[in-house]
Amino acid sequence: MSTEPETTEGTEPGTRDTAAQDAAPNDGPAAESTGPAAENTGSPAEAPGAGTNGGSGAADDDGGTAAGDGGAAAEKSEAEAELAAQRIERERIERRKAEKKGPIESGSKLSGTAADLLAAVRAVESGAKPAAPAFATPEPEPVRRRPAPEPVRRPGPVSAEAATAPAAPAPQTVQAVRQVLSEGGAPETLALPAAAALGEGAGEQLRADPWQLLRVTGVRPEQADGFARALLGADCGPDDERRGRAFTVWLLEQAALAGHTSLEAQALTAALAQRGVPDPDAALQGALAEGDALVFQDALDEPGAPAAEDGDEDDSRRPVRVLVGLERYALAEESLADGLARLVDSVPKEDGPAEDWERAAASAQGSAAELIRAVAAHGLVLHTGGEASRVEPARLLDEAHRLGLRAWAATHSPLGRDGFAELTTQERDPARADGPAVVTVAGLLSGGEGPGRDADGALDLDLLVVLDAPQLDVETAALLVESLPDGARLVLAGDPAVLWSVGPGRVFADLLAARVCPHVASRVPDPGPLGELVSGIGVGELNQVEAPGKEVVIVPVRDAAEAVHRSVQLVADSVPRAIGVPPEQTVVITPGHGGAAGTRALNAALKERLNPGPGRFGGFDPGDRIVYSPVPGRVLPGHVLGADADGLRLSCSGAPVMVPKERVDGWVRHGWALTAHQAVGGRWPAVVVVLPGDAAQALSRPWVYTAFGRASRHLSVVHGVEQALPRAVAEVPARPRTTRLPVLLGTQTHAQAPAPSPAPGPAPAGD
Repeated sequence: MSTEPETTEGTEPGTRDTAAQDAAPNDGPAAESTGPAAENTGSPAEAPGAGTNGGSGAADDDGGTAAGDGGAAAEKSEAEAELAAQRIERERIERRKAEKKGPIESGSKLSGTAADLLAAVRAVESGAKPAAPAFATPEPEPVRRRPAPEPVRRPGPVSAEAATAPAAPAPQTVQAVRQVLSEGGAPETLALPAAAALGEGAGEQLRADPWQLLRVTGVRPEQADGFARALLGADCGPDDERRGRAFTVWLLEQAALAGHTSLEAQALTAALAQRGVPDPDAALQGALAEGDALVFQDALDEPGAPAAEDGDEDDSRRPVRVLVGLERYALAEESLADGLARLVDSVPKEDGPAEDWERAAASAQGSAAELIRAVAAHGLVLHTGGEASRVEPARLLDEAHRLGLRAWAATHSPLGRDGFAELTTQERDPARADGPAVVTVAGLLSGGEGPGRDADGALDLDLLVVLDAPQLDVETAALLVESLPDGARLVLAGDPAVLWSVGPGRVFADLLAARVCPHVASRVPDPGPLGELVSGIGVGELNQVEAPGKEVVIVPVRDAAEAVHRSVQLVADSVPRAIGVPPEQTVVITPGHGGAAGTRALNAALKERLNPGPGRFGGFDPGDRIVYSPVPGRVLPGHVLGADADGLRLSCSGAPVMVPKERVDGWVRHGWALTAHQAVGGRWPAVVVVLPGDAAQALSRPWVYTAFGRASRHLSVVHGVEQALPRAVAEVPARPRTTRLPVLLGTQTHAQAPAPSPAPGPAPAGD
């Protein structure tokens, strides 16, 4: 199955750091033909770290392009507030980094390549251009935590209110960009996103450096080359310093879209060479000298290497790896490590006598009691398990609320929020009218949900339990941890076998591997045939299960056309008749958006059967089932209410949404059929997983585990991949991501925290 990759499909610059995302492609204007070389937009070998695991990279995320499409300024919405909060956090981190003054003396005893790398970085810091083609980074000093500023808040319950675009660029800026694009033979539709990406003076920037066009989402290197040749003529060459710097940044951005927070320097230079950069080392050197990227040198703990001792600065005999990354992710990762170390090393608030906590633990059973005891004594606790294990965080929250703590839970999606809120109600003592509240992570950070902020700008709570923790990318996790007050407790809970986050990083898996805090592995099994099937997949086994109630049904098909036909038949007829689940409670999951059996084809067929209509407003009609994605990586399910001159009116998780008409194409999709990444965090009574023959290369164990695990009562598998399915489950694990968080945690935490021994279970997974 083609998943229509647009920016990230291709080969890895190196052999170690590969990843891919199962996210939605961008249908906005930046994804269209973008230049004189537009006929090459389907070529492979684009992104460092991209692959075929579930589709295209996060450049194709469900949130559309990063470029603004204009439109009138409107009242700040949840998504806009969230973006503003993230910008404030990044600015705060950058200010904190700027406060680090003075030369870094560590590493003075290094020799050979490591010494050259450190010398090159110091040359950059002093303002001189480094002479060596190898680079290193000084070890970061401990940083002081400052309270996170309060983001824009709006009153009332969680809302999926329409997110408005950032302020549109000035008309004269757009016009200047349009003129330069016209001179270079690029489509004028790129004028607005280019002006938004480059800011004031965008026209002059493009004229001085045509390769800055790569800053626009969806533009590819060969298109930027064609644009530069048209503008510069004979002055354009493959060895142009501007080209090398722009390609370096572009490759790092593609790596981030594929999940990496950084790339090994050797892999990056290899990718530059594949892109036709004559001197990759010089290109990397130029990008570092201009501050377009940062470089790091991390000591590795490998078998046979001498162990580091306290106070020992002689690292010359220890192996190192040199990593290069974009500043925004590097700062976020450092901030996250600092915040996590603060939680690990801090003593939680005295929220009641120890005997009260022990009494609460004694009233629970098994791993739920272990979780309560761990949270009583530690600021950071990890909890792992399948869907059934959520009863344990629910019990923890209820006991904490009983003890008087301001306890909150946060989930990845509104569907997960609603389901967990129902579970906490079931766990609550009937004699009490209230209990802990459940919000989404996005709503909590934006201020649209949750307890609000205290006078210092920290979240006004004592205990936060984050469900779906594998979906936390490094920037969201950093903002969340930095927003916690001193003495607060944080529990990160989730299933380590599901797909990783759409954004860069693998925060939950890195924490599990680092072993710096208690880890409680649930011993509550997922029940029934579906639980048995999914649990087997988690450990690499695709077992046949007894399903007397038709909990699992396999539907063989020969080709994609038959797969679409049988899927529609299952949703509209077979499942309602045999299982009793109506079409509105059934979701279809497929590996990608494009192709003959992708989400587009399936949604078109399902709309024709379930809600036929002319699609008078951008292809939508009242009653259409949709997913709304105002921010990359966030998916809100809902349905269409109607349309008027202002835009498309939706209902998402019970909240009204108005989508401006110029944003409909990029932010709204039909939602009967989803990708696995869109479905993460939600569960439905019935799920139809579509696996046509050409989807074999997109399958992996985490993808199958995630897709099959979305069903609570019934799973139909439209099966056309033959032996590729059991082979993927047994042999295709998560693609690794390159991150620095484990190394940073190792240097910032003073000692490993004692942790309860985890029960046997699946290893952390991902994409």
